[in-house]
Amino acid sequence: MNKKVALLLTVLDSKFPNPATELNYNKDYELLIAVMLSAQTTDRRVNSVTNKLFIRYPTLKDLNRADEKDIKKIIRAIGTYNRKAYYIKEIAQDLIIKYKGIVPNDKKELMKLKGIGIKTANVVTSVLFKEPSIAVDTHVKRVSKRLGLVLKSDNEFKIEKKLMKIIDKKYWSKVHHQMVLFGRYHCKAKKPECNNCLLKDICNEKDKN
Repeated sequence: MNKKVALLLTVLDSKFPNPATELNYNKDYELLIAVMLSAQTTDRRVNSVTNKLFIRYPTLKDLNRADEKDIKKIIRAIGTYNRKAYYIKEIAQDLIIKYKGIVPNDKKELMKLKGIGIKTANVVTSVLFKEPSIAVDTHVKRVSKRLGLVLKSDNEFKIEKKLMKIIDKKYWSKVHHQMVLFGRYHCKAKKPECNNCLLKDICNEKDKN
């Protein structure tokens, strides 16, 4: 492990010793849907709509039978809600018909569901099934690039592969959550807290903010 990665892990452990997803859920499929909904919006906003959604439709069968227009009204506060309302109904239907109502512990199977990409599959298998994964969202991407762990031109797939190579597998899931929280509350897209950052000496952006 190189010194930059070692420092990163030390700082992240000091700030977020027990990281976890900030999405609210009580059932496995609720997390799956919540992570899908989180694209292009905040966890806080997702929690505000899923709280209403899962109370109104408390089971997969209820979601499957729900009026798509009503789902749109409930989740209207989040981005691309029209498409996501469609995904919710399709996910509910496929989980019932193809997977007997059980969220599969298999990334390839998860990615067969509407609206589920590699990031969502990584998060779900990591949180629900404790499978080592690094899900690259906007926060992980930003932090990785600012710290020079990856190239500025790297896409999510390349970032995932590079982080998996330089970070020990046993830390993948924990570091993913830590980097999300670090990016969300410290290394923010706008007005990052650089002056008090313990990683500023290894940051490529320290002189730009």
